[in-house]
Amino acid sequence: MNEWPVHTFQTWEDFLEGQVLLIDKPLEWTSFDVVNKVRHMIRHGGGFRKIKVGHAGTLDPLATGVLVICTGRMTKRINELTAEDKHYDGHMTFGATTDSHDRETEIKPKGDPSTLDLGSLRDATAQLTGTISQMPPMYSAKKVGGQTAYKAARKGKEIALQPVDVSVHSFEITQWDTPKMGFDIRCSKGTYIRALARDMGEITERGAYLSALRRTASGDFPISSCWTIEEFSSRLEGLPPPAPKAN
Repeated sequence: MNEWPVHTFQTWEDFLEGQVLLIDKPLEWTSFDVVNKVRHMIRHGGGFRKIKVGHAGTLDPLATGVLVICTGRMTKRINELTAEDKHYDGHMTFGATTDSHDRETEIKPKGDPSTLDLGSLRDATAQLTGTISQMPPMYSAKKVGGQTAYKAARKGKEIALQPVDVSVHSFEITQWDTPKMGFDIRCSKGTYIRALARDMGEITERGAYLSALRRTASGDFPISSCWTIEEFSSRLEGLPPPAPKAN
């Protein structure tokens, strides 16, 4: 983490030189909402006509946690940060499914989760640990032939998504309180936790969907190092006024 300029800004110009910002993404915000908010605050406060800002790994609107933001020249290294492993916790709810595999779409009752036990759930997580072939959710940002999957899904269309190999390094059950299963997952980039919930439901034949998700680490960046949007705004208020523009 020390090799990256994480929250090291002392002047507005530091954002142009390049910063890595760790933001705790709020619930129901998209990752692009956060990027746009950060960009607006830096542009307004620093008096910049434009500044490059991007994120290193999308979080769904119903997820919270570590969102890595790069500014200025550091945006050229976003791919390095995106490639890092991710760490999540949250819970899956059994006995129902949704089209999006999370709470975004209608919940449809399926099987009876009352007969599930920790043994059968651990058997299922074992099948989803290691290098696995994962079908991306139809409600995802995957593109096929120029079409984005989630945009097509919202119009009632389907596109031909293909399975992708991902690595689930660990998949631990932290709690079982019927019908909810708490989990802790460490995985490679590109792993959809919603898809793991879907697959857990299929393996157990009860149905399941992702009912809460929090990214607790992205590479070496932990949630404990993140700022809320409000904390970031407060830090900006402490910066000296931007240097006057030359005529």
